[in-house]
Amino acid sequence: MKSSSTSSSDDAPTPAPRSRSARRAWWTKQFYAWHWISSAICLASMLFFAVTGITLNHAGSIAAQPVVTPATATLPPALLDLITPADDEVDDSRQPLPREVRQWLDTELDARVGGRSYEWSPVDIYVDLPRPGGDGWLSIDRLSGEVELEVTRRGWIAYLNDLHKGRDTGFEWILFMDVFSVASVIFCLTGLALLVVHARRRPSTWPIVVAGVALPVLVLIIFVHT
Repeated sequence: MKSSSTSSSDDAPTPAPRSRSARRAWWTKQFYAWHWISSAICLASMLFFAVTGITLNHAGSIAAQPVVTPATATLPPALLDLITPADDEVDDSRQPLPREVRQWLDTELDARVGGRSYEWSPVDIYVDLPRPGGDGWLSIDRLSGEVELEVTRRGWIAYLNDLHKGRDTGFEWILFMDVFSVASVIFCLTGLALLVVHARRRPSTWPIVVAGVALPVLVLIIFVHT
């Protein structure tokens, strides 16, 4: 009986290794979970930024023919009264257009001027309308009410390239890019953690990781001069 008890005691694992194994399994499970969740969030956006990275690198080789679309309109008298210059007005002031005028411009010309500040002078009001993949401007004659709008579009490639850069995209797209960047960092770090977990069974892991770090550094040192 004594010998059987001793043998049973020797064969049983000690609590400490079992605890370490459980913690390792728990962390590995977390790495897998966060890795696939972040990869699902990043999938479409990562493909988009990878493809537009290529088009940006070769933007000079991709022909684009700008298309300019002009439009004109005249403010109704009731709205013109809202922007008629006053005698004591300060030149070159910056202030938003009245809400009624903005709504009319959006409806009549699809100008989407928003609530930004514009350049006011005693003669006219000028607003710059930058946008992804193009540009634009709008001018309102404060005496006659004549409105001129000109929109320039440089095509879908230019539009997608500007989205990649966050150029003139507005707060919401910039916020999305920040969220995507955080998800990408999580994706990369959890991928690195999984490399650590499986590195013992895959001897080529760290040489490949080192090569991935060294390659861009060598390209910068050898070919890119400041």
